Amino acid sequence: MNIRQFLRKHVRLIFFLYLLVLIKVIIFKYPLEQLQAIAASWRKEVILEGLDTANFTLFKTIRMYIDYSYKLNSFENLVGNIVAFVPFGFLLPYVIKREKCFWMMLFQAFFLVVGIEVFQLFSAFGAFDVDDILLNCFGAVLGYLVYRAYEALKKRYEKRRK
Repeated sequence: MNIRQFLRKHVRLIFFLYLLVLIKVIIFKYPLEQLQAIAASWRKEVILEGLDTANFTLFKTIRMYIDYSYKLNSFENLVGNIVAFVPFGFLLPYVIKREKCFWMMLFQAFFLVVGIEVFQLFSAFGAFDVDDILLNCFGAVLGYLVYRAYEALKKRYEKRRK
């Protein structure tokens, strides 16, 4: 079995493992003891506090990271939010055949990202940030563009072989 056959056969497993890693990195990024302490503090006041710290203003966080790039880990946060979702845009068309349509892939990425952000908003396992939605979806779009470029190159290569 060559690498292409292996990937084709196991792409769903790879996608599932990617999603597990993504959730671990984004939602459960803190040590277990800290997550337990956060969960133990869940009360109406704590949950509503998430609304006070949330960013609902588009480009606010991005602008802050650019303005204070010399002080903050701006590059890591901006690029990390994009790179984390590149595999989503690349792998989803292989997992769900109808997701080969750009708009369906973008909808699925948006749905996942908004779900993560809303969970962070009400769980205190992170902070809701509308800029994260933008950057994560942009990463999925980049992944989809890589998918399309790869498929075009593969088609051209297969045409030359015939």
